[in-house]
Amino acid sequence: MADTVAEPVETPAAVRHAEEVMGTVFSFDVRGGEPAAVRAALAEAVAGLHRADALFSTYRDDSEVSRLARGELDVPACAAEVAEVLELAAEAERVSEGWFSTRYQGSLDPTGIVKGWAAERAARVLAAVAGVRGVSVNGGGDVQLLGAPEPRRPWRVGVADPLRPGGLAAVISAAGTEELAVATSGTAERGAHIVDPRTGRPAVTDLVAVTVVGPRLTFVDCWATAAFAMGSREGLAWLESLPDVEALLITAGDEVRCTGGLAARLG
Repeated sequence: MADTVAEPVETPAAVRHAEEVMGTVFSFDVRGGEPAAVRAALAEAVAGLHRADALFSTYRDDSEVSRLARGELDVPACAAEVAEVLELAAEAERVSEGWFSTRYQGSLDPTGIVKGWAAERAARVLAAVAGVRGVSVNGGGDVQLLGAPEPRRPWRVGVADPLRPGGLAAVISAAGTEELAVATSGTAERGAHIVDPRTGRPAVTDLVAVTVVGPRLTFVDCWATAAFAMGSREGLAWLESLPDVEALLITAGDEVRCTGGLAARLG
């Protein structure tokens, strides 16, 4: 019987960076590509995050979104990114039948979609660099994954257990796909900050966390917010109806509810 010999595995070079912006930390992990080219693209991606913050921050009186909300600008007069985000938000509102919204009590606030959109856009800037095999961009716990970190080893994301600090509720694997995003909405870290669009007040449901998995962070971030506001029963049924989307819902009573295909993403 011949001895087996392990095939050599080429490990792509890693470029990592953390950037404080939008009131949180964005963490980058880029595998492969020529390091100088990757770092140039990283600088572009980071500049894009800061530009998004300047355009969309509701805490800045001079941001275009703040000026738009006050009627000082109209959408055609804004940067192209503003129209893009508002169109994506309108699509999210349509798909969620109003459970995701950029307007609360009459005021424009697209921040519920901006972070996911900005992180996804940054990841795609990096993935476009020649030779890059894998990109992970983590924006405050919501993650866009492209490619893979190493041959035959997928990206994996731990989902925090909201009822057991330091514990994991699940581990999501990106095996078998080139694009995967993971987003969580809940009350464990930021309290009751998710708004019920019908009332303009904090959503009161039986849930403590909703984690949604799908190809694009722009939308899975919206779906997690919308499903949380719906509550576990309606939220799970709605998430089951969405194509290419899986989810994990945890109730205040420590009940775990999952979409039918989530098991294929655990690992």
